[in-house]
Amino acid sequence: MDIAIAVYPEYTSLDAMGPYQVLQHLPDATVSFVAAERGLLGDDNGALQIQIDRSFDETPSPDIIVVPGGTITRLIAHPGHPLVEWIRAVHPTTTWTTSVCTGSLVLGAAGLLDGLDATTHWSAYETLAGFGATPTEQRVVRQGKIMTAAGVSSGIDMALTLVGEIAGADVAEAIQLAIEYDPQPPFDSGSPTKARPEILELVQAISAEGEAALRARYAEQA
Repeated sequence: MDIAIAVYPEYTSLDAMGPYQVLQHLPDATVSFVAAERGLLGDDNGALQIQIDRSFDETPSPDIIVVPGGTITRLIAHPGHPLVEWIRAVHPTTTWTTSVCTGSLVLGAAGLLDGLDATTHWSAYETLAGFGATPTEQRVVRQGKIMTAAGVSSGIDMALTLVGEIAGADVAEAIQLAIEYDPQPPFDSGSPTKARPEILELVQAISAEGEAALRARYAEQA
């Protein structure tokens, strides 16, 4: 089973590494990181680099694809971007097409979510709806062979759900135990409906500032 985690410059590392840590334990599966080009590729903080050994062109028929998110997805989620076009090309023959966080925006740009329920990071619900999807607050949403996960950490939930669908509950539970995934967060502030208003406003302000800086940098490079 060929599992391709599709990354791109400035992706969010946990969006990719959470599912990777789960899916690498799936029996008879090979998990690879793929991108537009081979070589080193950095995450959105620039501190983590991974080696890309397969390009999109060299990955024409993966069984499963995982598309992580990142703030930059709001800028690259449009027809013509290499990631969007690769997803559009491989989706007809995948067994599962999945995303984490704002990776669902890229699925939307590829035309895969029109008329479907889907999820993403809570800050991107409006953008997701612009691709014809109906945003939901669920951690993991399955629509046929498409599975979307909410923000960042929910990629682990999505991957375990996927393992359960492929190999059964026993294998999924064994992997959960192996990685000791037993969330007991010290604070109950993990969603906008739970966070205090001042915390929500703080995160919104920081996110808006970061996105503005990214848009300015992206415009300079264009």
